[in-house]
Amino acid sequence: MQILKLIRGVLRAPVCICRYHQAVLHKCVRNVSNSRQYSTEQLPLPNQDVGKQYSPKIQNIVNDIGQLTLLEVADLNELLKKTLNIQDAPVMAMGAGAPVAAQAKEEEEDEVASTPKKTVFCVKLTGFDADKKIALIKEVKTLLPDTNLVQAKKFVESAPIVVKGDLLKDEADALVKALENVGGKAIVE
Repeated sequence: MQILKLIRGVLRAPVCICRYHQAVLHKCVRNVSNSRQYSTEQLPLPNQDVGKQYSPKIQNIVNDIGQLTLLEVADLNELLKKTLNIQDAPVMAMGAGAPVAAQAKEEEEDEVASTPKKTVFCVKLTGFDADKKIALIKEVKTLLPDTNLVQAKKFVESAPIVVKGDLLKDEADALVKALENVGGKAIVE
């Protein structure tokens, strides 16, 4: 009823948007929004199948399960899975992401099953000869872009430290040889 009054008020409202007409319109809206009407009728329960009759055997099973504790329910679940040969289904957090999650799980299992082959290496400077320190600093300066001599000196003196990472095996071996030629001691990790 109140909504009809609001609609009538809006339809009768003049086209102009002066303060007076805005106030009248706001008053109509406020009256409708402040008046709450509640129904005294009882709402029906969701999914209530009045016509469906269950057998007494099923009703007894449901009543017995309803009286179990949480630990007993977990044991019942485990026993039913073993007895009926039911496999555990993956828990789905979201409906759309379930196939992707299952595929990712299978990929992880495949990765674990196969022996991982390392394809990316890093070169670590473990030490240096004191006599060839200057040559090593110059080599580090050329290997690391945007590094000046002072930074290269601090870098060499802070050994053991990773010189470069994410290298292929051949590149890492070449870098180790270059560092060892100028007096550094490096390893490939």
